[in-house]
Amino acid sequence: MERILIVDDDVDLFQLVKQFLEPEGFQIEGAHDGPKGLERALSGDYSLVVLDIMLPDMGGLEVLRHLRQKSSVPVLILTARGEDVDRIIGLEIGADDYLPKPFNPRELLARVRAILRRSRETAARDANHKIEVGDVELDPGTRRVQSSGRKVELTAVEFNLLEQLLRSAGRVVEREQLAQDILGRKLSALDRSLDVHVSNLRKKLGPRSDGEERIKTIRGVGYIYPVEPEQG
Repeated sequence: MERILIVDDDVDLFQLVKQFLEPEGFQIEGAHDGPKGLERALSGDYSLVVLDIMLPDMGGLEVLRHLRQKSSVPVLILTARGEDVDRIIGLEIGADDYLPKPFNPRELLARVRAILRRSRETAARDANHKIEVGDVELDPGTRRVQSSGRKVELTAVEFNLLEQLLRSAGRVVEREQLAQDILGRKLSALDRSLDVHVSNLRKKLGPRSDGEERIKTIRGVGYIYPVEPEQG
């Protein structure tokens, strides 16, 4: 049974979520302020953290910043409906996905299952098949990434996104397909989640030796990880 930590100061909401998710096979535990939520999230005991942005004593974004310094546990943030800035900042800091409040419990369940499924699939991949494209090396088994010999720290979503782009290096990957495979859902017209994750990847990997971007946007279609021309 997978353990999920809900960090939210709304005790009534926590109880409703607990009552809905536990019959689905999850063990649900809660923390109702930022410091306690961070302490428990760092314990390594949870498969997923559901983190509200608005928390007493320490806000959810601050909790996420501290958490990402030491842990790659998947995080689903809860934001107030319409608070686009919080969603974008949360994704930039390292959240795997977001869900606006108020939400339908079935939508929460769908997001939780999608994140956990991706986490399990990644962990089950063959650890012996590294992917190398140019000066970027990705190891699915250890989840380590190097760019120009430099270790790059990625969130779970960023790692999975980079892996899919590298496996398709030189070919365009459609935005809708990436969203379905990486986020586990279709994107709405105003949903910029995938774009934020791609932007984070670009920043962390840095430019190629020739100054070109490692991940290019094909407007209206998707993204491509170009293959560097051979030197000589």
